[in-house]
Amino acid sequence: MLVFAVSDKGGTGRSITSCNIVYRRALAGHDACYVDFDFGSPTAGSIFQITGAGRGVVEGGLHSYFGAGNAIVEEPRRINVWSESARGSLRRRPPGAGRLTLIPGDRDGAEFPPDPDALDRCVRLFLRLEEEFELCLVDLSAGRSYATQLVLQATATPALRNVVSRWLVFHRWTRQHIPAAAGLAFGRDGIVDVGVRTGHDERRLRDAIRFVRTAVVDPGSSDLAGLRAAQIAWLLDCHQDLLELAARHRVGRSALLGSVPLDPVLQWREQLLSDDDVFARDVANRETIAAFDDLARKLTDPVVWESP
Repeated sequence: MLVFAVSDKGGTGRSITSCNIVYRRALAGHDACYVDFDFGSPTAGSIFQITGAGRGVVEGGLHSYFGAGNAIVEEPRRINVWSESARGSLRRRPPGAGRLTLIPGDRDGAEFPPDPDALDRCVRLFLRLEEEFELCLVDLSAGRSYATQLVLQATATPALRNVVSRWLVFHRWTRQHIPAAAGLAFGRDGIVDVGVRTGHDERRLRDAIRFVRTAVVDPGSSDLAGLRAAQIAWLLDCHQDLLELAARHRVGRSALLGSVPLDPVLQWREQLLSDDDVFARDVANRETIAAFDDLARKLTDPVVWESP
């Protein structure tokens, strides 16, 4: 399965949530791969804490594979997170876990316009990864990017047309991010608009899109117990306004895959959340881990992806 992670704005938590989804799938025994198509900022290596790949790799990454680096390579570099992470809790593959692989971009890489050769290479890469991994999550650059254009063209080709592809549109739970996410999915030059122009079936592409809300503040959370009654009432009003705004922009409950609560660890440091962070060190919230597990499960739940 190919899953494409997109957001209209930076700072949505797209990459950190996507990394944690891939991590939770691997822990559950599935072979999972994270592909860093955030060509303008290939920094997923820092989330997995891969030494020397925090801003991409020096050579052999995806930019080199697509001919946008210093030298063209026939296969992009693969990093085994279980063996190459600098974080102690990630260095050993847990019993029963699947493979956890990162395919990074090149350091100081940049966006590049797709050409026929890049399209052909993208199709071949996706076919190999889809055959090898149970989940292949492709993290795309924010906004209406060349990366998004490239994968829409690739997934419209006959070779990939019957491969299961799904789209996750990430947005923060704010008045600015909700309409921005809807515009990226359904607006002019958005995913559906560009997809139809590249050969996708409109209904099928719409059905493959779900939204993920991040940094969601739950007014009923025990973490907010210190707030005054008037502040809680104000938060409830804000939450209700956002629910109505999301419904008007077609990103409401029927289009929602899941929500990730505001978590202090993720606000201060972009990292994978392990069970040790929750149960042993007590620095992260178990609700956040549950949200990541829920998102990872729903990716392959056919009921969730039925037409709204």
